Amino acid sequence: MASMLSICSCVDLDVIPKNIVTDQALLTTPAGMDIYMSRMYSQMPFEDFKYMAQWGVEYNGWLASLGIEGTGEAVNRDGITASFRGERTPYWGKAFELIRDANHLIETLPAFKDKYSEQLYNHYLGEAYYVRATAFYAMARRFGGIPLVTKVIQYPAGATEMEVPRASEEETWDQILTDFDHAAALMLPRSPKSGYSNRFVALAFKSQAMLYAGSVAKYNESVSGRLTGLGQKTGVRVIGFDQGAAQQASIRYFMEAYKAAREVMTQGNYSLYRKKWVAGDKEAQYRNMVDMFSDLSSPENIYVKEYVYPTATHGIDAYSSPFTFRSPLSAGTCPTLDFVELFDGLPRYPDGTARVTTGATNSQGNYLLFDTPMDFFKNAEPRLRAYVILPGDQFRGRQIEVRGGVYTGDAPIKPLFNDYSYNTADTRYQNLPAYTQRPKKLYLSSRNGGSQELVEYEGRQMTAAGAEGPFYDNAEATVTGLYLRKWLQTSPTAEIGQGKSAQQFILMRYAEVLLNAAEAAIELKLAGVASPDESDLQQVATNAINDIRSRAGAELLTGVLNGNIDGRNVVRKERRKELAFEHKTKWDLRRWRVLHFEGRDGFWGENRPKDKYSNNENFRFRGLYPFFSTAVGKYFFDARFQWIASKTFAYTPVDYYFSIPGGEVAKSQVIDQQPNR
Repeated sequence: MASMLSICSCVDLDVIPKNIVTDQALLTTPAGMDIYMSRMYSQMPFEDFKYMAQWGVEYNGWLASLGIEGTGEAVNRDGITASFRGERTPYWGKAFELIRDANHLIETLPAFKDKYSEQLYNHYLGEAYYVRATAFYAMARRFGGIPLVTKVIQYPAGATEMEVPRASEEETWDQILTDFDHAAALMLPRSPKSGYSNRFVALAFKSQAMLYAGSVAKYNESVSGRLTGLGQKTGVRVIGFDQGAAQQASIRYFMEAYKAAREVMTQGNYSLYRKKWVAGDKEAQYRNMVDMFSDLSSPENIYVKEYVYPTATHGIDAYSSPFTFRSPLSAGTCPTLDFVELFDGLPRYPDGTARVTTGATNSQGNYLLFDTPMDFFKNAEPRLRAYVILPGDQFRGRQIEVRGGVYTGDAPIKPLFNDYSYNTADTRYQNLPAYTQRPKKLYLSSRNGGSQELVEYEGRQMTAAGAEGPFYDNAEATVTGLYLRKWLQTSPTAEIGQGKSAQQFILMRYAEVLLNAAEAAIELKLAGVASPDESDLQQVATNAINDIRSRAGAELLTGVLNGNIDGRNVVRKERRKELAFEHKTKWDLRRWRVLHFEGRDGFWGENRPKDKYSNNENFRFRGLYPFFSTAVGKYFFDARFQWIASKTFAYTPVDYYFSIPGGEVAKSQVIDQQPNR
């Protein structure tokens, strides 16, 4: 029935064709509304396992990978690993199809108000406003100002009715705010049935959207030359904000983000997932965070995209599991060392990077030695282990055996390279004299012919790469020394393959609402604005961060967060850790305006010198590779720029706004292309 749904009327015949489902048949019963809602929700621009940033909203789970869009969370061996500078399928035409359905419901449902209770009628209207807000929001964070189509345009119609110009960016965000407010005011506090939204879903996404709007209004001003401009056809400020209005707009949006988040916190009855959490027990805290992503009864879940085997499935396990589980591929999401360094409990150099030698940098001193690779991470916060499969850890009943290679030279072992800078990133282990010259001291991992280099050790043959790679001539295994754990099925008996995964995807959870409140609070404090609900902004932010850190097994803040840039960065860093691999970070980096070279010091949510990983518009990320020493029977780590399937990312200020589809601009008298394109 959903596929036959039509909202057009028949103008030439008195008899309605039998393949048309009329409003009278569809909008007068809860069963009919279920069909209408199903149609709208099937078109929502949700980003989950079936969204790939390089491709856009295509509802396609092929090669399912997460965090590979130049966020630094992970990399992939394929061309889909690229900076988030545009999408193969721009979110434009599909958005207006969804907006039309929402507008039709808003305009038509009042005629059938007497068919429902007042509460249910209001809820259905609220759903329509929520859907429209979501579509406008998805467009706004891609394009800035958009055509605000808020009524059904009947076809055929004259040019003045059919042509809707782009509104200003400020008008666009104001409309999104209005629609979310209408939705929250009308919807029930709890979803009337599974799959529907509710008041707190709308408020949670409102807080996220208003954080984006406030950030754009504020941080566009920090981009060289101010990132704003007028459309050539209309003279409307289609990207950015007027200089005189930007500051007040940012405060207004941050205020709305804070209020929405606080309402969810105080009235929503959600809480962080702690079913297996035990104070001081790292194993329990790790297991708790693994389980929370698969537990449909979690009190943290605000809105979830559910899958059901075999009718509605995805393929995250098929593409992002470790090498020995490949079916048909593997290692689609390889976390980076740069990301791992965000977490507490690692040995570190004075500059904050992971310490792998006894010297002051990783090119000095001798390598630190470990009985097992996991010893390197023994003090790390449990959240890291719940998100990333570390070398030597257990996964699905197996030990994940990762080796960069085997070293047979004498101890102590000096660094393999004398220069680990960005400029030498393309120098490979297979180019080293220890590998190419005789006597050979370094054994690496080839998959040519399916075989590996072997080393004799204590009467047995040791493979250079272990079972899980990396392989220097084949990127089917990890390319960073690390694998994704978050979201993957953990049962040893779970079947892996394309279309065989049915894990839920949590589109909105309570931890994000806490982070939204904390960030908005610090931004308001930075602006010198009082709390809208008389709460202590800094204390609210501090409590939110400590609640998340406590659950994660991380170090707690010892004092109240400062209402300054340092405090803001604490919140940003926590957000980067907690929400990794959830399709959140790529948007955060865009709204913070920290992807282009001049702003890249703030890329990691902390003061991390950009020359360590960046060179003008280009940047790249590092892996952490464990090597086994036969001389001492221990492991050492080398921290080096991604070694296999090497990827360089690039970003300039122009990329903060995607191009409007060229065909839309060419055929319209009023649709403007971005001023800078």
